Amino acid sequence: MAKRSKEEALETRERILDAAVQVFHARGVSRPSLSDVAELAGVTRGAVYGHFKNKADLFDALCERVRLPTEVVCEGRQMIQEDDPLGELRITWLVVLYNAVGDWQPILDIIFHRCEIVEESGGIRERLLAGHAEAAEQITGLLTRAVAQGQLSPDLDIPLAAVMAHGTLAGLLSNWLLAPQSFDLAEHMERCVDVVIETLRSNPALQKPA
Repeated sequence: MAKRSKEEALETRERILDAAVQVFHARGVSRPSLSDVAELAGVTRGAVYGHFKNKADLFDALCERVRLPTEVVCEGRQMIQEDDPLGELRITWLVVLYNAVGDWQPILDIIFHRCEIVEESGGIRERLLAGHAEAAEQITGLLTRAVAQGQLSPDLDIPLAAVMAHGTLAGLLSNWLLAPQSFDLAEHMERCVDVVIETLRSNPALQKPA
C-alpha cells in the first residue's frame, strides 16, 4: 500500500509538471496562478502545494527536467579521451541541441521566451541567473583545460572566449526556439557547433591584447 501511495504521489507530481509546461508555454510564467496549473492537471490547488512550495519551486522543478542527464553526457564522453576537453565541450553542446529539437523544446522555450527577468519574479529570476552562471562556469573550465592541453592557443583570452561561445550557442538556440520553422537545427547542429569550436581555435580577435 505504501509503495502504491508513493507511486501515486509521483504520478501526481509529474501530471502537475506536465500541466505547468502547457500553462507556462501558452500564457507565460508570471501571469498564470498555481490554481490554473491545478485545474489543467485535474488536481486541487492544495495538491499542487503538497508537491511545490510556490511557483518558483515549480519552475525550478521544470528546469531540472532539462538539466543534462549524467548518463547521457557520460555516454558521449566514452567516445572521447579524458585529455580532450574540446571534444567534451562539443559533445555537451550537441546533447543540448539534440534534446532541444526533442523533448526539451517546450521547456526551453519557456526559459528563453516566457519568463520576465525582473526583481519581482524572485526565485524564478534567481534560478535563471544560477543556470546561466553554471553554464558559463562549465564552459570556462573546459576552455581552461583545452588551453592547458594545447588544443587552444596559450594566448586565448579565456573569459572573452567563454562569453562569446556561450552567447553564440545560446543565441542560436533562442533564435531557433522563436521560429523553429525558419531553420533546420537538427540537420545543421553539428556544423553550427563546429563553427564555434573552429572560431575558438583560430580567431585572432579572441587572443589576449598585446
